[in-house]
Amino acid sequence: MKIKAFGLAALAAMTLASAAHAATDMAPKSQESIKNIVLVHGGFVDGSGWQKVYNILKKDGYNVTIVQNPTTTLADDVAFTKRAIAQQNGPVVLVGHSYGGVVISEAGTDPKVQRLVYIAAFAPDTGESVQSLIANPPPGASQPPILPPQDGFLFLDRAKFAAAFAGDVPAAEANFMADSQVPWGVQALGGQVTVPAWKSKPSWYLVTKDDHMIPPQAQHMMAKRAGSTVVEVAGSHAIYVSKPEVVAKLIEQASYGKK
Repeated sequence: MKIKAFGLAALAAMTLASAAHAATDMAPKSQESIKNIVLVHGGFVDGSGWQKVYNILKKDGYNVTIVQNPTTTLADDVAFTKRAIAQQNGPVVLVGHSYGGVVISEAGTDPKVQRLVYIAAFAPDTGESVQSLIANPPPGASQPPILPPQDGFLFLDRAKFAAAFAGDVPAAEANFMADSQVPWGVQALGGQVTVPAWKSKPSWYLVTKDDHMIPPQAQHMMAKRAGSTVVEVAGSHAIYVSKPEVVAKLIEQASYGKK
């Protein structure tokens, strides 16, 4: 009888444990991810460069919006980005590449934005702009091949575009990027941030070791100042094109708030 009683007790305990385990599996996770991702491109390019990152995020169940900024003035680009944020049905992870980091620093104070991700991007403080941040490059840093302004807009030297911007992108793709450049407004270059969102929102930063547009030293400085969670990888300024899986992984990490 004792053996049978023990057996029944053990069976009951196992049943209760199984039921508890099933209930745990059915319960909401303690840390749900933010599903709305808004991607902001930088200067000289448009939103199509995000396609590979977009495909990964969409496959993983995220709602992804790509902002097509005119890159004429910072105010215009912030307005375009805020319209994209307004379209979201809940909290947002706001992601910026290069000059897009300036845009998200200014637009990211929107209440819907919960987290910021900088991809080889500028992260200005109050009163700073791309123009002020590149004025005093670190010793030995590469100089971006920016041509003199034409009618208030900037271009990169096509012959030097691949080496400076997209060194690890296949040649045909890098050449296409060079030949399809979007004019970048001088007013966007000089647009100053008023209240940086990174001062009130958690941020993540992807530093690219082989970047010849924004020196890695400068990236580390801005990331440290912003208190960002930093991931450093080998790659060019166009890391979002050459290694989209790395970029998507960091965005998903931010979506869960993982440091």
